[in-house]
Amino acid sequence: ERIKFKMASYWDLEGTFAAAAAAGAADEPSFAAKLVSLDGTRLASGGDFSLRGELTRDDRLVLDEEGARSLVTELEDAPFAVRSVESKPYRKRPFAPFITSTLQQVAGRALKISAKQVMSMAQRLYQDGYITYMRTDSTALSASAVEAARAEATERFGAASIPSSPRSYAKKVANAQEAHEAIRPAGDRFRSPEDVAREVQPGDARLYELIWRRTVASQMNDAIGETVTVRLGAITPSGRDAEFSAAGTVITDRGWMQVEPWRSDDDEERRLPALDAGDALDATDVTADGHTTKAPARFTEASLVAKLEELGVGRPSTYASIMETIQNRGYVWKKGSALVPSWTAFAVTSMLEQHFAELVDYSF
Repeated sequence: ERIKFKMASYWDLEGTFAAAAAAGAADEPSFAAKLVSLDGTRLASGGDFSLRGELTRDDRLVLDEEGARSLVTELEDAPFAVRSVESKPYRKRPFAPFITSTLQQVAGRALKISAKQVMSMAQRLYQDGYITYMRTDSTALSASAVEAARAEATERFGAASIPSSPRSYAKKVANAQEAHEAIRPAGDRFRSPEDVAREVQPGDARLYELIWRRTVASQMNDAIGETVTVRLGAITPSGRDAEFSAAGTVITDRGWMQVEPWRSDDDEERRLPALDAGDALDATDVTADGHTTKAPARFTEASLVAKLEELGVGRPSTYASIMETIQNRGYVWKKGSALVPSWTAFAVTSMLEQHFAELVDYSF
């Protein structure tokens, strides 16, 4: 996919706006909005281009640099106003307890370590009695583990932090065997991360904390709030209709995010001022931005483990050894955290596909 990739370029506009009546007021923040349509036609974004750099949708407008910069000039003195304000409830469920693949992915990203290192640390924690068995593809928790997780949440965040009935998780993994329960702190009462940190190596303690947080969070309330989408626009002197959009999320009850905050990075709160349709807006700054499409990202160990799990290749116990084998045999080499295939990888894969196609088929 990366070899086939051809870059495409496109431009858009971003503006900073404030309610005209409250421009400069400290309690009414300005907010950013992006151009989404011009004369009723949606602007093209990166997802609208194919790997070969061709536009995949006929109903999209590709804005070039000249068009973007001339539009900025036209909008300098144009009167902006709010066109619509749409509010929707926001709700996000906690993540399921860890299985081998998700532990390798999350810990790999959070701790910046390889799948093999994750499993070595997990092995030590398991052998010393801190966590349950770390090679599993089941997200189920035993009744005692559920009670322990609910007790931890209640003790730290109050009785209102957990739902009235325990949560259960069904994991759909190709070839799942589910012989063990999910990876969780061991015992009928979980040892606190603070206590464990005094007894094990720092890296192991951080991994235990990840597992503890994920397990406790899995039995807590949903995070709830409100997402507001504002459409605003202006008509240029030449009669062009430019429409911008901004979205903001305000979380009113953090729920499980109280215990697993780093999982809510993509749900960062973006507050918008109180606005109504028809409100006049001041555009303090409108700029043109150029973008180019990016080739599909290279696999990292974490994303490759996720792909193996999705395709049903290997078992939980084999993911770390697969990562090690393809590197030791020179099929891939690491560039930062990215796995880059070597010439050997292309040669061997081509030979296998040519002579043993049925054996290297993903569904075999």
